[in-house]
Amino acid sequence: MSDTSKKRSLAYDGETNIHTNFKKNMTYGDYLQLDSILSSQNRLSNHHDEMLFIITHQVSELWMKLILHETKSAIESIEQDDLSTAFKRLARVSKTQTQIIQAWDVLSTLTPSEYMEFRDSLGQASGFQSYQYRMIEFALGYKTPHVLKIYEKDPELHQQLTTAFHAPGLYDVAIKKLAREGFVIDEEVVNRDFAKPYDGNESVRKAWLEVYENVDKYWDLYELAEKLVDIEDWLQQWRFRHMKTVERIIGFKKGTGGSSGVNYLKRVLDHRFFPELWDIRTEI
Repeated sequence: MSDTSKKRSLAYDGETNIHTNFKKNMTYGDYLQLDSILSSQNRLSNHHDEMLFIITHQVSELWMKLILHETKSAIESIEQDDLSTAFKRLARVSKTQTQIIQAWDVLSTLTPSEYMEFRDSLGQASGFQSYQYRMIEFALGYKTPHVLKIYEKDPELHQQLTTAFHAPGLYDVAIKKLAREGFVIDEEVVNRDFAKPYDGNESVRKAWLEVYENVDKYWDLYELAEKLVDIEDWLQQWRFRHMKTVERIIGFKKGTGGSSGVNYLKRVLDHRFFPELWDIRTEI
């Protein structure tokens, strides 16, 4: 190659200051630890489509990590009465949820016949065991104590989940914010046991109804409520796409983790995280 050709090859379409010597400097791949990430797709079968299955779930777990990161920050911000920061975090959660939903569209290209070629390789491993998904449920107030047993194999992880199980969730801190703003909220709600599922409360319903009927007066609380509705809406859409993808691929077979599969996924669609925010829509 001539000197002129070499110069052209390093110009990168007119860019003459591109860094090319990384013997002592960090590269893009170093920063993202791509060697570790891209070497973690280890198929247990020789089937071509197992790669699709692994990557789809790994990518979803990465998005879940971001959702947890942003939700934790939003909870802390609401507790500190910093709603503007909380709104930014919660908006990002909603956008991230759309990415996870779209992941099901990719996985649904897997046909029943293709999946059955490697399904046995999974053993009893199942998305049902996703501890990050459980952490998201806990953060949104859905507490089911029996799932903690799944994680006893790892004491450190089990303790992390147990701590999250007993901590106030996103809706709990939103209700406490209502109380700090002068709304009359029943004491048993404000100081409740956060490990127990929240079923709704009349004083909370009245408070949110007043917010929605006086939007200009309570604009920040109104915006907080709508951010919460966004998150529940997207989560339920994720659950629905999960259920339909499972039905499309395995029908009504039992899940590898022992659940009833589609029947279980249909039941959880009926759960509501922020009940009063949905109930008042009929009254407004």
